[in-house]
Amino acid sequence: MPVNRRLNKEYLLELASNYTKQSEKNRLPADKNGKDSDPAKRIFEEPLLGVAAADDETFQALLAPEAIGPHFLPPSEWLPGAKSVLSFFLPMSKTVKETNAADKELPSFAWLYARVEGQQFIDALSSCLRDEIKKVGFRAVSPSLDERLQLNVAAPNSPIPPFSSNWSERHIAYVCGLGTFGLHTCLITERGTAGRFFSIVTDLELEPTVKNYSEILDYCIKCGACLKKCPVGALTESGKSNTACAAFMRGAGIFLKPRYGCGKCQTGVPCESEIPKKAGR
Repeated sequence: MPVNRRLNKEYLLELASNYTKQSEKNRLPADKNGKDSDPAKRIFEEPLLGVAAADDETFQALLAPEAIGPHFLPPSEWLPGAKSVLSFFLPMSKTVKETNAADKELPSFAWLYARVEGQQFIDALSSCLRDEIKKVGFRAVSPSLDERLQLNVAAPNSPIPPFSSNWSERHIAYVCGLGTFGLHTCLITERGTAGRFFSIVTDLELEPTVKNYSEILDYCIKCGACLKKCPVGALTESGKSNTACAAFMRGAGIFLKPRYGCGKCQTGVPCESEIPKKAGR
């Protein structure tokens, strides 16, 4: 069928931006006095969008053990005949970032709310965009909402390695041109690293985003600020201890149930809200 001229990258980003601005799900809760949250105090700011061709060879490179591993499912496995992969980045709002950076040891309530209730908003936005694509006759899948998604947070006898999944939103965002990794193993975008990602695989053919980088750490200035921010020393220049990070998150979850999270390495650092400036750049 002919491509709906309206259904392009600009339209999809506009749809996502409007949903983000208008949805009641994207709001921090009322304050302690019971007053309504300031409408300006959203959980997330307006999103970024990156697109990659579904047959981009980098997706196959993610099957390597040093990337994700052979358990990774490439786009064609999620949707036979896929043409494009869309990756969205939702930056945390100023309120969420500032409150989390203020406490040196414990995650702020706003950050925890963004991590849990914020994920509910992301799921709703992902469903909305996926269904908009399907509405005009194209096929689309949101892997993070698909029953085939496999996650392993150190569970025994899992078909995939510990602290891994068969679809990594960070890696997908890297392939889609949204940014590169930092020493904290998070992705640094033009709007920084403090935020969340989601993606959609579709047979709608869209123009891929031009990557402004060639190496996985191009945007990281290796200042080490994120290493110092980790409350449990899970980050070093040689890598990240997922075990230590997960243990802290589990501990926080016990006291803060049903919420959990941390985000200290993403806030109060040079890459929090932008690509940090390198000397001479």
